[in-house]
Amino acid sequence: MRPLRALLLVTGLLLAAGCSTVRHDVPRPDSQALDQPLQTALGRAFADQLAATPGQSGFRLLSTGQDAFVARAALADAAQQSLDLQYHSVARDATATMLLYRALQAAQRGVRVRLLIDDLDASGRDPDFAAMATHPNVQVRVFNPFSRRFTSGLARVIDYLGDGARLNRRMHNKLWIADNAAALIGGRNLGNAYFSADGQANFADLDVLAAGPVVQEASRSFDAFWNSEWAVPIEAFTGPARNARPLEQLMAELDASARAFHDSEYAQALRSTDLGRQVGSGEVALTAAAATLLHDPPAKLQAQTPAPTDSVMVRLRGAADATRSELLIVSPYFVPSESGMDLMCALRRRGVQVRVLTNSLASTDVVAVHAGYVRYRARLLACGITLHELRPSVVGPGSVRRVLSSVVSLHGKAIVFDRRSALIGSMNLDPRSRLSNTEIGVLIDSPALGQQLADWFDEAAAPERAFRVELSEPGNPASPLVWTGRDDGQPVRFSGEPLARWWQHLAASLLGLLVPEDLL
Repeated sequence: MRPLRALLLVTGLLLAAGCSTVRHDVPRPDSQALDQPLQTALGRAFADQLAATPGQSGFRLLSTGQDAFVARAALADAAQQSLDLQYHSVARDATATMLLYRALQAAQRGVRVRLLIDDLDASGRDPDFAAMATHPNVQVRVFNPFSRRFTSGLARVIDYLGDGARLNRRMHNKLWIADNAAALIGGRNLGNAYFSADGQANFADLDVLAAGPVVQEASRSFDAFWNSEWAVPIEAFTGPARNARPLEQLMAELDASARAFHDSEYAQALRSTDLGRQVGSGEVALTAAAATLLHDPPAKLQAQTPAPTDSVMVRLRGAADATRSELLIVSPYFVPSESGMDLMCALRRRGVQVRVLTNSLASTDVVAVHAGYVRYRARLLACGITLHELRPSVVGPGSVRRVLSSVVSLHGKAIVFDRRSALIGSMNLDPRSRLSNTEIGVLIDSPALGQQLADWFDEAAAPERAFRVELSEPGNPASPLVWTGRDDGQPVRFSGEPLARWWQHLAASLLGLLVPEDLL
């Protein structure tokens, strides 16, 4: 959820009666990741697999929601000493609930669980998180909290109006780390839509399972956020005396939810794969490669702090500038800015093929960002950039069904450099990721993984699944746009944003005029 939603909700100010403010006098002791992962079964198993490639990490691409859910559940079940979970958003639905349930079950076995959640969508979950934190092995912290714990989303506008410079800056990181031995890094939050369990409104997303040295780097990043001044214990909002949700009640509800989930069609489909056993035992096949973790520091949230030279977006620009033949970009929210457009057009002048997969107006879940993208679209096409826009629903033959079946919106974030290396993470190519959010990603030097992602891109960008946008007069940014694709094997051509509803057209037109680019 972006600050724009708050702006659209401002129909008046609500009184703050009955709201509680944040207490900052609660203890917040520092803690660190497990320093000896080889003392755990996961650590030993993955170390054995990577023994022949010292200094390298191991990776497994997770391109389907079902595989991503299974991998998280398996790591929670296999953890022996620690689970560190860092997320921008945790939904109140079946899959997110089941994953939190697995984490609590791990705590029951003696595993230390640290859960760090950005506060943009978290305040309504205070009773649940507070109940979890009463477990002696569970700690919950909220990142960059709102000053008051409103039950109404509209009421939170009050905080935005008074402290917008701070509250507009969010922790966008996504990490799931077990025993400091294995980690999941990518674009997925916790929720049905990210795990292909929604039934109607799913995301096409990407994660990578990682083991080896890069996991220790991810844990150091987690520790930096966990121990920062921005991470506030959940007790600051609730306090033991005001916690009306006993842990026993929460566990009973989760037990009932787990029984219902076990019998669902989705859970039955999950049981048809052996991936969970392979991940939990450390036997899942990994691709060994040199890798670098890219992550913003928590201090990026300070408005007066300039972007560090090693920030995610700065490092990304350097990698893109070194591309020699092909650059593939997957970004659901694509607003390249003038500097990004200049970089891509300079690559084209050097003969580098640049292809972008993003959302169409019909598939995007944030119309305002599409309006920002439209400001650059014609000029990008004029300098030779190839643009593919995902269709709002995709069901196609062959292996792509496991990649994009029944998708309505793109959410994955990845960049492939010359099909030899790839960056997978939480960052979008938009001003919000560059200026306001903290992000994390892993840059992997692997032709094998680069080719896997390039194949994923090619399938997703196929004419049956994505529109190709072109200028009616190539090279002339003032000429009308056309969208081409294929329906039922026959070519189709549109002269306007295809398949979008009337209100999407209207909203995009209005927001394109009203919304400052830095908010996108």
